[in-house]
Amino acid sequence: MGKEVVSPLRQRMIEDMNARKLGKHSQRSHIHSCKRFAAFLKRSPETATPDDIRRFQLHLIESGLSICNRNRVMTGVKFLVRVTLRRLDLAAEIYHLREPQKIPQVMSPDETRRLLAVASSLKVRVLLSLGYGCGLRAGEVVRLKVKHIDRAQNIIRVEQSKGKDRNVMLSPEMLILLRQWWKVRPTRWDASVPPQERWLFPGRKPGQPMTTRQLNRLFHETADGARIRKGVCLHSLANAGCAGRADHWRQHEGPKGARLVPLLLALAAHRLVWTGACYHRRARGGPLVTYIRNRRAATARCGFTVMPDGLVNTIAPTI
Repeated sequence: MGKEVVSPLRQRMIEDMNARKLGKHSQRSHIHSCKRFAAFLKRSPETATPDDIRRFQLHLIESGLSICNRNRVMTGVKFLVRVTLRRLDLAAEIYHLREPQKIPQVMSPDETRRLLAVASSLKVRVLLSLGYGCGLRAGEVVRLKVKHIDRAQNIIRVEQSKGKDRNVMLSPEMLILLRQWWKVRPTRWDASVPPQERWLFPGRKPGQPMTTRQLNRLFHETADGARIRKGVCLHSLANAGCAGRADHWRQHEGPKGARLVPLLLALAAHRLVWTGACYHRRARGGPLVTYIRNRRAATARCGFTVMPDGLVNTIAPTI
């Protein structure tokens, strides 16, 4: 099978993306979007006109593409015309559509208990418990290494998730589960790897962790076994943990509400207060949301973190 030929325009675009330190997933998405644009034009995007941009955007809508995917495609095309081609007249023709805001599906405490109870193995139970108890995303779970577990402070350090670091709580029960898993985890690729650099969940390829696709498959198999009929995904576990903690803190609303919001944000790793509120099961009209609506501007980098004892401690805001 021959190697794909890279055109000068694509090579220039790749260099522009590397210079701006775009992630590999973003680069792949932008390249795919521009290939789709070129296929629509049936010629090089260098020859595109403003009318071509307009017709392509209409084509995406008429083809039944979702708003999210349509915006993703146009983001890649906009990078090409604005950065690589320096065609500001074309970039001015690109617009993004507003996505309808929906309250995400959140698993109930009973559903979460059933899910963890029917986990088929210790590995699955540890993976799902990290998502629920620590509020970790799928990519954060599979990329955990030994060095990220701080037993002295009872925290897990998450490195460069969405471009930033953060610490999450590590309960004694979760630490016991991790120790049990460490004793039985596969070790065939550990010979030449320092202990602190070893993956907690090694994959099938040497030196690589398990993939998020594998974790997603394990989650849906377990959800089917627990007879959960909701349209939930792996991220629903983190949402369920956030909602459960928010329920527990309802008694501290009112005068102490100002301390609750940064705590909820730090646990859920959301920059926007409103995003964190969406995961509260009583989001419609509850006191938490009323407070958040009044303080919506006070989001951003709040300078708070969650410590193992459950208190909110002030730290230096993230740079």
